[in-house]
Amino acid sequence: MQNQKALIWFRNNLRILDNNILNKALQSNENIIAYYNFDSKFFKSDRWGFNKTEKFRAKFLIETIENLKKSLKTLNISLIIDQCSSSKGLIDVIKKYGINSLYYQKEWTDEEQKVEQNLINELPHGFNLKSYYDQFLYHPEDIMIKPKEIPDVFSVFRKRIEKKIRVRECFTQPLKLDKSNLLNEDFEIPTLESLKLKGFEVNINSAFPFKGGTSEAFNRIDFYFWKTKKLGFYKKTRNGLIKPDYSSKLSSWLANGSISARQIYWEVKNFENEILKNQSTYWLIFELIWRDYFKYISLKYGNKIFQLKGLDSDIKVWKNDTDIINNWINGKTKDSFINANMIELKQTGWMSNRGRQNVASYLTKNLLIDWRVGASYFESMLIDYDVHSNYGNWIYNSGVGNDPIKDRKFNPKIQAERYDPRKTFQNLWLNKQYEIDL
Repeated sequence: MQNQKALIWFRNNLRILDNNILNKALQSNENIIAYYNFDSKFFKSDRWGFNKTEKFRAKFLIETIENLKKSLKTLNISLIIDQCSSSKGLIDVIKKYGINSLYYQKEWTDEEQKVEQNLINELPHGFNLKSYYDQFLYHPEDIMIKPKEIPDVFSVFRKRIEKKIRVRECFTQPLKLDKSNLLNEDFEIPTLESLKLKGFEVNINSAFPFKGGTSEAFNRIDFYFWKTKKLGFYKKTRNGLIKPDYSSKLSSWLANGSISARQIYWEVKNFENEILKNQSTYWLIFELIWRDYFKYISLKYGNKIFQLKGLDSDIKVWKNDTDIINNWINGKTKDSFINANMIELKQTGWMSNRGRQNVASYLTKNLLIDWRVGASYFESMLIDYDVHSNYGNWIYNSGVGNDPIKDRKFNPKIQAERYDPRKTFQNLWLNKQYEIDL
């Protein structure tokens, strides 16, 4: 092993297990420091007036970093925690500690690329940068499809890869460095207050009452897969609206990389081998493929997923009526099912997949509001916000994305009758006196 000092820049890969970037660094360096930045620009207001990261996801992120810091310490790696702009913070650390190499997860969406480019512009020519894709279930090197040739229809994409491409095995337990690798400094993790966000108590009726971090992710898998065997009923219950266990709820940990898609996939396969293999177990893998698909679509189309016309060639006329938008946000539309879902989001940072499809369709196809307003509000509020899935789903549901049926429109009345026939969910969020036991 060469005498090199490396810096690992953690982004949305906040785990030590099955982490390609961490493993690559450990293979080639005897001195390693880790770095995470609560980048100030991700806690400011966006063009629509929403905080880019609201209190719900911020709390989950803080908990995740607490867990990551403890996990890294078991490997004798210190985690530097910052709150400035990422490029400036990285440059300062590289200079201060004499870093030779920077390892990080490759990103390709606009804001993340700008951070990376600002960093590169400040680094000396020839500085050793090591970036790797590590977000996918099916690795880009394995699918044998060029980004520009990614199918525009999900079913075509799925059929091309799921039977032909093997999901890579998870990386083994990472190596432990000598204790001398630890820095003689400790770095504080921000609080909600220091991020200029309000503290809160988790709503008793939240369908997502969980904490951030890899440990919590595996606790959830242990409960949902092994203790209760609820995975075996996932397809039947996944459209539920109340309580935590109608679905796996793994998306939040996946979104910030507390757990990898590979880890979940192979855990499902273990469940199939030891307990049960049925449509429900496959359906969870099916959802992981959807997640991959939106990542590949953003890789193919780049910034088009953020633009008004999306992937569409037609120009649609959208409204930007403040009163209509505020009524949608605050659950004051003419539809009680839409209102209940929006109030749930506002009070908990969570909404079911069924709810998300309905409120997105309603905002864009009933109220005719610019879909980017809804996408930005979701970015602000959702605990499980993921740039690829969020914007991919919004352009899909608003008719400017990958849905082959561009004018597909959800009828919230029919949806409520089907998924909330007794109005239990609507009563829960529209009547403050009504509570359920969790």
